[in-house]
Amino acid sequence: MKLFHCSIDSSNRRTVVIAVFQTILAIVACLGFRNDASQCLAQEQTGQRVYRNQMQRIESPKPLLADYPEFFEPILEESHFEAPAIVDDPMADMAVRAWRFSYNARGIIEMPNYLRARDTAIIMVHPWAIDDTWGWVTPEPNGVADFCTPRKNELASKHSREVINPFLKRFRTSVGLVMYSVPGNADPIRTRVYRTFQKNPDAQERAEGTKQLRKVLSDFDYRGEPLPKTIALSQASPVADYFRQFPGLDASDRFNGKGFWSLPIPVSTAIDVEPEDVLIFDGEGYPALRDFLKQNGIRHVLLTGYATDMCYCRTTAGYENLSKDFNVFLVADASLATFPSNTSPRFAVNAAISYAALNQLITQVSWVHPIERDGSK
Repeated sequence: MKLFHCSIDSSNRRTVVIAVFQTILAIVACLGFRNDASQCLAQEQTGQRVYRNQMQRIESPKPLLADYPEFFEPILEESHFEAPAIVDDPMADMAVRAWRFSYNARGIIEMPNYLRARDTAIIMVHPWAIDDTWGWVTPEPNGVADFCTPRKNELASKHSREVINPFLKRFRTSVGLVMYSVPGNADPIRTRVYRTFQKNPDAQERAEGTKQLRKVLSDFDYRGEPLPKTIALSQASPVADYFRQFPGLDASDRFNGKGFWSLPIPVSTAIDVEPEDVLIFDGEGYPALRDFLKQNGIRHVLLTGYATDMCYCRTTAGYENLSKDFNVFLVADASLATFPSNTSPRFAVNAAISYAALNQLITQVSWVHPIERDGSK
């Protein structure tokens, strides 16, 4: 302590001591796991480490993502390799095994990862409360929302209830944040129901906001136009004319009714939302989300939610944004892709995740688990 006494005043001394202690911990961890003292010191000086991209073939690999066959067709690939950990936090207390696919390596590469749970956020993309007890329902006779038919929405709700909700409950008390993203901008109703970037309402506000939200949703007239009975087709391009007037997906006022997409969308009742969980409004944009996560010490994201081929990748809390600033793991069996022309999302979500695996790390619910508190891996 005398080393710092003359040059650092008392107000800053605690900060410096903490920084020195963290540096010592990092060096000790590095020495313990990599056996190369000079490399560890270089890492401390540059803030980087040399990753040994050494891969060992895994003999007789098991199918990946095979725990929920109702929702996910397992990943089958002949060549699997084992690689070293990419994320290796000192004093980690959460193990997240993951994989990616490489055409150049000609196979799937699996690796362990060791995270600090308090530096981790679990984010669920677009858990829309469509066709559940909130009262926001698919317009009749031909409206579309979320997975686009009441039957498909029912299956997605079952997936939320049976796969995602238990996952959130298992880690809610250990991770830094649990969050949900929804379309639109912040509004006076939902900001009274959920914690947001700006505030955390008390119990009375939540009760009043919930009552108001249910009334707004129940009062809406969920009626749109029926399917067209006649379609004008030209002699030269009848196919183009047909699809222009009767597309496969039309979520406009025509079939959904004016004002449907202006309603405040709540979080699905298949999810048990807790007071400390945070609502993300897509309309606030990615920078606001990024800054909130960083202000709360988040470095890692476990991403769940819908739809794998659309909102899950491209909206405010999608992995295309988050992977620029955070260590993102796609919890693949905690997501569903849209599945037109099919009764099951199994093959659609398989295809979407398989493609994402070219540039993202993929994990699954059963591959995320606590580490003993002594830090042993």
